[in-house]
Amino acid sequence: MAKKQTEIGKGMKDSLPIHEIMDLNPIFTRRQMLGMAGIGGVMALIGSSATVFSPKAQVRPRIAVLASYWAYTRSHADWIVNKLIDGYWWDGAYTPSRVDVASIYIHQHDASLLGQKVARAKGIPLYKTVAEAVTLGGQELAVDGVVIVAEHGDYATDLRGHWLLPRWWIYQQVIRVFEKSKRSVPVFNDKHLSYNWDEAKWMFDKSRELKFALTGGSSIPVYFRKPEIEIEIDTPIKNSIVIGGTGDEGGIFHAIDVLQCFVERRKGGESGVKAIQSIRGTEAWKWVERNSWAGKLLDSVANSFNYKPGYFQESPETNICVIEYNDGTKAAVIGGRGVGWTYVGEIEGKNEPTIISMLGWAGPYDQYHASNAQPHWIVETMLTKKEPFNAERLLLSTGITNFYMESNWEGSKYSAVGRRLETPELNIKYCSTRGAQFSKGERPPARPYIRGFDQ
Repeated sequence: MAKKQTEIGKGMKDSLPIHEIMDLNPIFTRRQMLGMAGIGGVMALIGSSATVFSPKAQVRPRIAVLASYWAYTRSHADWIVNKLIDGYWWDGAYTPSRVDVASIYIHQHDASLLGQKVARAKGIPLYKTVAEAVTLGGQELAVDGVVIVAEHGDYATDLRGHWLLPRWWIYQQVIRVFEKSKRSVPVFNDKHLSYNWDEAKWMFDKSRELKFALTGGSSIPVYFRKPEIEIEIDTPIKNSIVIGGTGDEGGIFHAIDVLQCFVERRKGGESGVKAIQSIRGTEAWKWVERNSWAGKLLDSVANSFNYKPGYFQESPETNICVIEYNDGTKAAVIGGRGVGWTYVGEIEGKNEPTIISMLGWAGPYDQYHASNAQPHWIVETMLTKKEPFNAERLLLSTGITNFYMESNWEGSKYSAVGRRLETPELNIKYCSTRGAQFSKGERPPARPYIRGFDQ
């Protein structure tokens, strides 16, 4: 979007409104803005959004939002950030946000007209660089938390199907500011850490080196469940599958993260992953036939949804991620239709498998569409400076996804039956201590976005 070529110099002789000054060169601190005009003048110029300057509001964590793209209502930025600004649905009721979005950076800025309109309507400055957004135009870290939502946009896909989203590129610039400022704040990273394992491991390691809470991942593990139950910690889980949408890298990550949120609660805790294999197309169902434990669990899901035996196999092709854990536990993620995302686990001592489904998105595209629990836990992370779940899970789910994407390829050659990859890199051990974190109670009504302008 073309900007006015206005010189902003001594005395502010052009006397632009504050929001235009910030759009042109958003590097003014609160003190500088209050020096340009009295507090009353600032209030009059930027309206009710100026409450971010009130003494009471200053105790609320200030959040920098760093997005790849924000152009339509299906953008993850639109799903997540509007809830951080205007509140979300939690425990059966509207919950006001307890953080203030203090700055926004959008990598594909010119294409993100919706994000620009939201920022202007809410009085939130848009910055031209990541560093400016997290320093609020200053020299050092000036926010209390960072939210990275780099899930959509016009980005290339490589030969193996990796969507080259700039998650690491954004994150590493945040780290530079942390290191320069000699302090850090909590970071949320939407979906997996990176399409590249080395980048993902670096991102996790930096969170430990600089001692900040790191969270992120899929919104599905904290979505509404049927039944509303959580598997107890130290449950003797033997084998597990997850059935759901797995059509691409983003889809398979959702399903893998759902799997991990359950299997990490098994007896002895998470032991890490020994090997991963990807099997795609018609060969995938042959693998199910050879592995009776997986076929049995698959049939139990079909039965629970009143589908006939072999319902899932009616789809001529699917894709499967086979996971072998260091402690001997077996698992698979299988592409399947008609069951949302469904986990099923074989538990020692129980005659019937445990089945838990995540079904039916809230909608249409409005204030409560899709995840509300995820913004809730983002807010909790920013307030408590503690991870809502082990960040090791985020790293492990990322790694499983990365190696799954590599399995079908050897150099430039593709095979539907992928290589079984030994994964010593995923020797990641931890024990979950968290309680239930998923959405409960009444599902949200449709409520228009609180945008401040007509859609």
